[in-house]
Amino acid sequence: MEPILITEEFVSRLAELDKICDQFHLSLQSACNDTLKRMNRRYTIEEFKERVKLLRKAYPRVSLTTDVIVGFPGETDEEFNITYENLEEIKFYKMHIFKYSPRKGTRAAVMPNQIDGNVKEERSRKLIELSDKNEKEYNKQYIGKEVEVLFEEPHLENGRRYMKGHTTNYLVVKVETNENWENEIKQVKIAELAGLELIGT
Repeated sequence: MEPILITEEFVSRLAELDKICDQFHLSLQSACNDTLKRMNRRYTIEEFKERVKLLRKAYPRVSLTTDVIVGFPGETDEEFNITYENLEEIKFYKMHIFKYSPRKGTRAAVMPNQIDGNVKEERSRKLIELSDKNEKEYNKQYIGKEVEVLFEEPHLENGRRYMKGHTTNYLVVKVETNENWENEIKQVKIAELAGLELIGT
């Protein structure tokens, strides 16, 4: 979803619909205004943060995901650090991190100050670590709580059979069982966090 679509009126009307899940994937690409300008994005990071506040006000349990590109031409260490600090503040549930790759025929491919591959790799690693940390912290708050899970498929792990699915806000939950609950919604009590997955009963 493009952030410019998110207005107070849009969010309030959306929140009245009971068939909308409290999970949104927002287009970001960078959290630094100078980089966003070179990317020709039509918003600033300050405007983006305001949109995030609107969604969190309307959906208390909302999980937000996004895409971030590191190593866009001209991205200095300072710009990357600004992106990192803003992403730390926003606390996305999950971030999909991509290293910029030139595409023939695009304006960015001929821009000056193309970024070295090792620099892209290091920046990517830092943001993936931040994403995993945010996801783990977010998931931990559900231990001991009850959630609704739409079960999607069986899952075998270390000789044990689980049913695996998602909550309305995109958390992965699995429950050990021999029953088949595909396409069923069930109440699950979260017992523990294993890696980035929640295990329930």
